[in-house]
Amino acid sequence: MKRVAWQAIIFDFDGVVVESGEIKTQAFANLYQGYGETVMAAVVQYHTLNGGMSRYQKFRYFQETLLEKPPLTPEEEQQLDRRFSELVVEAVIASEAVPGAAELIRKEAERIPLFVASGTPETELNNIVIRRGLASYFTAVRGSPTPKQKLIADILASHSLLAERVLMIGDALIDYQSARVNNVSFLGRVRPGDENPFPAHVDVLPDLSPLLT
Repeated sequence: MKRVAWQAIIFDFDGVVVESGEIKTQAFANLYQGYGETVMAAVVQYHTLNGGMSRYQKFRYFQETLLEKPPLTPEEEQQLDRRFSELVVEAVIASEAVPGAAELIRKEAERIPLFVASGTPETELNNIVIRRGLASYFTAVRGSPTPKQKLIADILASHSLLAERVLMIGDALIDYQSARVNNVSFLGRVRPGDENPFPAHVDVLPDLSPLLT
């Protein structure tokens, strides 16, 4: 990727700032383990293939397509959300940082505004960012239920940013697609050993430490 004087950087959170991908995968498996191994495996596969998608969209898909049940009521969706949060929040707060992430955030925050755009519910996400001691480095921390594509568009508009001078760092195909729709530059993070979800032309790194040089 060519060096650009970035005007701002937008980070995805899980898998980009913190190594929390496996925590979320296990939480989905735990939520649906009562339906048997086949359903649980399908849940894990769908979650893995749709990184960055709101958990609410996944709950609805599992309910209607996988379990072939009537749509979730608001109360049932809230109950699933609460159970999921109980499984993940403390674990994400305690999880390891992606190598180079904390250092990059501290370094760049002195120079340009930084943002988070994540599929995690916004209130929960802000709590995690605060508890990890990162809140002061970010100009805004945005999450679901707003789709990622709109989160990026809102960040660009609200802060008068030039799309071509903004970098998005993400680990899921939806991150790349959302950045591309908004004409924002993109850098993919692919954890060593994981399958690369991005088109061949997309620049990827194993972690964020190379960006410190």
